[in-house]
Amino acid sequence: MATPYTPTVHGTGVRATIQRFGGHLAGMIMPNIGAFIAWGLITALFIPTGWIPNKTLAELVGPIIGTLLPVLIGYTGGRMVHAQRGAVVGAVATMGVVVGADVPMFLGAMVIGPLAALVLKYADRFTAERTRAGFEMLVDNFTAGIVGAVMAIAGVLAIGPIVEKVTEVAGDGVSWLVSHSLLPIASVIIEPAKVLFLNNAINHGVLGPLGVAESVKHGKSILFMLESNPGPGLGLLIAYLLFGPRSLRPSTPAAMIIHFFGGIHEIYFPYVLMKPRLILAVIAGGASGVLTFLVTGAGLVATPSPGSIFAYMAVTPKGGWFGVIAGIVVATAVSFAVAAALLGFGRANGDQGPAPDAIRTDAGDTGHVDDSHPDDIDGTSTEKRDPTGETAAESVPATKEA
Repeated sequence: MATPYTPTVHGTGVRATIQRFGGHLAGMIMPNIGAFIAWGLITALFIPTGWIPNKTLAELVGPIIGTLLPVLIGYTGGRMVHAQRGAVVGAVATMGVVVGADVPMFLGAMVIGPLAALVLKYADRFTAERTRAGFEMLVDNFTAGIVGAVMAIAGVLAIGPIVEKVTEVAGDGVSWLVSHSLLPIASVIIEPAKVLFLNNAINHGVLGPLGVAESVKHGKSILFMLESNPGPGLGLLIAYLLFGPRSLRPSTPAAMIIHFFGGIHEIYFPYVLMKPRLILAVIAGGASGVLTFLVTGAGLVATPSPGSIFAYMAVTPKGGWFGVIAGIVVATAVSFAVAAALLGFGRANGDQGPAPDAIRTDAGDTGHVDDSHPDDIDGTSTEKRDPTGETAAESVPATKEA
C-alpha cells in the first residue's frame, strides 16, 4: 500500500516485489524516527559512557528500547493493514513478543503487528455479515479484544522465541564477519540495494535492530554505520561536479548539500542509475569506510537518521570522534577516486577539448585549407557564392550596372 513513506510500486517482477516488501518495512519505521532520535539522544547523553552521565535519567533507556519502540512499530504496522483498529490490536500483540524475548523485539514487532491486524481484518469481515443492528459496537470491541489477547499469547509462546532465535543467528553471522574482518564485504550487497531505493528497508529493517542489540551490550555498534555512511555518496557527487557531464554539473552542489548535511541519500541514487558502472565507486567507498571503522574501533550509539554528518555527530559516543570522521573521509576519498577514473577524468564527457567541427572552423579562420572539401582548394572557400557560381565580389558590379 502507498503511504508518504512507501510510494506506490508498479509491476510484478522480482525487483518490484522486493521494493514493495522493503517499503512496508520502512513504512513501519520511518513514522517513528522521532522516537528513535529521542532514544538516541537520551542514550548518548545520560548512560555511564555518555556526555552527561546521569543514573536517574539513564533509566529511560531500557524501557524505551525494550517496550516503547517495539510497541510503536507494531502499532504503525497494524495501522498500515487495518487502520485504527489494526493499530490497537497490533500494539497489544506486540506486547506478547516484548515479554516473550530478552532482546529488543523490532523484528518481532514488524511481524506480529501487521499479522494481528490482518487477522482482525478478516474477523471483521466475517462478523460484519452476521451482526444484528445495534450490536455493532459490542461485537467490534470484543472481536478486537479477543484477537489482541490471542495474538499476544501467541507472541509470548511462539513468535517471540522464534524471532529471538533468528536475531541470534543473524547476529552470530555479523559477529563472524566482524571477528574475521570481513564486514566490508557487506558493502557489495548493501550499496547496490541502496541504489534500488531499498536503503530504508536495509538500514531500519535489518541493520538497525541488530545494531540496537549490539549497542545495548557494548554501548555502540558499527552496524549503524554500514548503510548510513554519507561518504560514498559525497565522493560520487564531487566526481560528478568535477568530471561529470557538463549538463549535470550545475545540479551537483545542491545535491551535495542535501545529501551530506540533510542526510537524504536518495538524492545521489539517480546519478548512479544514469551510469551504472559507478556502482563500483560507491561499493569501493563503502567497503573502505567500513574497513576504517573496524580498524579504528568506531561505532555509534543509535541509528543516525537521517544519515547526515550532523546526525552522525549527535550519536557518536564520547571519545569516538576520530574513527567516525576518518571513516567518512576515507569513504569519500575512495569513492571520488574510483568515480573520477570511471568518468575518465572528464575526457569522456566533453572535457577533452574542442569538437572536430570547431577545429575545422578555427582552421578556416586562420587561412588553413581543409582538404576534405575539393572546392576549397582554389583558396576561395571563405568567399560567398551565389547560385550561379559567381563569387559575391564578382556579382556586385553587375548589380550596380543594372
